[in-house]
Amino acid sequence: MRAVDAIMECLKAEGVDVVFGYPGGANLPTYDAFYDAGIHHVLVRHEAGAGHAAEGYAKATGKVGVAFGTSGPGATNLVTPIMDAMMDSVPVVFFTGQVRTELLGTDGFQEADTIGITMPAVKHSFLITDPRDIPRTIHEAFHIAGTGRPGPVVVDLPMDLTKADIAYEPVTDVNLPGYQPRTTGNAKQIRQAARAIAAARRPVFYTGGGVVSANASEALRELVRETGAPITSTLMGLGAFPAPDPQWIGMLGMHGTRAANYAVDEADLLIAVGCRFDDRVTGKLSEFAPRAKYIHIDVDPAEISKNIPAHIPIVGDAKQILPKLAHEYRELDADQSRMDAWWQRIHTWQERHPLTYEPGENGEIKPQQVIQAIYEVTGGEAIISSDVGQHQMWAAQYYHYPEPRRWINSGGLGTMGFGLPAAIGAQMGVPDRLNVVVTGDGSIQMNIQELATIRQENIPVKVVILNNGYLGMVRQWQELFWQERYSQVDMHTFGGEEAFPDFVKLADAYGIRGIRLTESSSLEDDLRAAFEAEGPAFIDVRVTRDEKVYPMIAPGEAARNMVG
Repeated sequence: MRAVDAIMECLKAEGVDVVFGYPGGANLPTYDAFYDAGIHHVLVRHEAGAGHAAEGYAKATGKVGVAFGTSGPGATNLVTPIMDAMMDSVPVVFFTGQVRTELLGTDGFQEADTIGITMPAVKHSFLITDPRDIPRTIHEAFHIAGTGRPGPVVVDLPMDLTKADIAYEPVTDVNLPGYQPRTTGNAKQIRQAARAIAAARRPVFYTGGGVVSANASEALRELVRETGAPITSTLMGLGAFPAPDPQWIGMLGMHGTRAANYAVDEADLLIAVGCRFDDRVTGKLSEFAPRAKYIHIDVDPAEISKNIPAHIPIVGDAKQILPKLAHEYRELDADQSRMDAWWQRIHTWQERHPLTYEPGENGEIKPQQVIQAIYEVTGGEAIISSDVGQHQMWAAQYYHYPEPRRWINSGGLGTMGFGLPAAIGAQMGVPDRLNVVVTGDGSIQMNIQELATIRQENIPVKVVILNNGYLGMVRQWQELFWQERYSQVDMHTFGGEEAFPDFVKLADAYGIRGIRLTESSSLEDDLRAAFEAEGPAFIDVRVTRDEKVYPMIAPGEAARNMVG
């Protein structure tokens, strides 16, 4: 069969039910194969939309996402989602078209060195040089993307090779001697970790997106409840432990709760699981958890002691390690009353420093109120896909995620324009669950063309724009750290105080129901009506223009010095 038809057979063998992409000259043979392959292809309006949709699909389902682009600009438009997937450990296979092999290196039309360009941004990449290698390469790509620490894999397909006829035989095994992720963890180190937890008087669990990636949420909950210790998580780890649980002390980091950051600052033991001690979490690195010993559990050995030296390092898969750690801890029969004073101190912080904001006056809608209203309307059961900015932080603070894979955002790279296409992917992957995009008037315009994809596929995503007319997070930093020198952050002042664009009219142009909300007293009822109506909705919520995200750790400061 044609090599492109073999690609389709490989996708089916991997259980792929939907892909996202955009055709062009160099990948025309592949798109000809899609014609009768029986695989649902979602036509995006920009390759970045394809990549982020594949990420959203992967994050919501735990399966490997798939994105297609052509050569040259098609491939370079995928670089941002590739890097985004790398930073957040998202399993996606990116198929890029490439010029014919005889044109490689000649600066041919729409030629780009895709492998060279993406080399620092991938877990692995393949340039096909023999069409007979295509089936095995595809299965290896899926295996690498979805195992160990997940990540993006690029498969670059020269056009002439994809048109070749090959003798296709199904690949039933993938054996890569040079790629053998460690998963089980060292038994001695696990016992040491259990003893350390049992001896600690001020322990804190600090968990990240790796727990979600490993599908280790249940194992984490069992261990944390067994120990009785407090738990916090990074932005990427929200939902792995249920936010309504009394042991949950909130998100930590730059815009985390004071209780979480103060607890980490005074902890005598930090049990870090599936996290990488990112600067947005640690603040001033030398001042992070200065009184603590560190247990660090991660599937990627490169993360162990990269930023913070680990006293007890454990390399392996959290889903396998955490039950063993719980068993070892249980055998020690530790006295939980040793933490009574610790919990009293944490409860004092929670009572003195709750997340709060000043209500709006005269019907003014505060952005935090919007997130609270979304939570009340959805009962915490929606998948929330966020863009990047102030709205992202409010969505992390005020929506209390009860389960993993309900919170989809761009953490490491911080990609504006991520939310809308990611929600498309999440909705395609989990069609029976309400999907809500939380975005800002800046972020939504980065990939707003994907409203056409939503309309064409009739994807019932509800888009909520926290419209303050500013690049809000940049404005906040200019106010706090740049002497209120507001440079290029006003997004909609034109001819006085008029707001543009008119998002309701824009939605109508795409054939989507547009709604504008301006009154706080009816906000919850208005959102409920919009969410319950069939089909997609584009909801422009006019919020306070100069609200800031608090609390906050100023750049270069220690967590104990939070402001706001």
